[in-house]
Amino acid sequence: MEPSREIERLIDIMAALRDPESGCPWDIKQDFESIKPYTIEEAYEVADAIERKDFDDLCDELGDLLLQVVFHARMAEEQGLFAFGDVVQAVTSKMIRRHPHVFGRNDADTPEAVKIQWDRNQTAGKGRTCRTARQKRPYGRLQIWSPRPCSAQLPALTEALKLQEHAARVGFDWSEPDPILDKFEEEIGELRQALLSGNSTEIADELGDLIFAAVTLGRHTKTDPEQALRGTNTKFRRRFSHIEQSLAENHESLEEATLERMEALWQDAKAIERKLG
Repeated sequence: MEPSREIERLIDIMAALRDPESGCPWDIKQDFESIKPYTIEEAYEVADAIERKDFDDLCDELGDLLLQVVFHARMAEEQGLFAFGDVVQAVTSKMIRRHPHVFGRNDADTPEAVKIQWDRNQTAGKGRTCRTARQKRPYGRLQIWSPRPCSAQLPALTEALKLQEHAARVGFDWSEPDPILDKFEEEIGELRQALLSGNSTEIADELGDLIFAAVTLGRHTKTDPEQALRGTNTKFRRRFSHIEQSLAENHESLEEATLERMEALWQDAKAIERKLG
């Protein structure tokens, strides 16, 4: 099959892959749950390409992410739930509804005003589905960010940030960063007590509170916690790679190296980073 820029071609290819008689055995056996991890993975690979400023790779990864949308839509169509066209119609209507300052008469002429309007319209739009009406259920200001049917759960750090942002809009927030550090000390003390108790449930609970406090500090210092942690992950990967390479050059193995030896090489990696700026 020849490549094509037409989305219809991609939809036809997915339908062929899912054909019960002549399709791909792997594609045929998949369902929403089995594909979900791939969808999340592709979204992160898009983010990674952006961070690396590799725009050729970004083009490729966006295609992979689009394939995930087509895959889910095809499975939904097979079950009589909705089709790709319904997905496009839903997002088209949503974009028009949430941008009355562009597609209608509205005076939201600053980024701040647009964000307030977006949040108001987003809340008003909760509960809409592609085709079928969802059973109405009560939800509060924060519950709109809770895991819901037909929507993927946000990464925990991002969800914590969103929860805090919504609570802050009604005044439930710290006034400045300094008291948050005191909260850190409090949470660390409670975590120490949990560690002494050996209760795994309490340890997990207190560790979660400490991480939540870190998200709060990130928000008050205008630091996205998800991106901050991704940066730390990259730094850790780079420094650990230096340890591996240095040991290999000296005919040593990770398994045989002492913690003191690896820590010294870790400090070497930090020193190299400082010199490089």
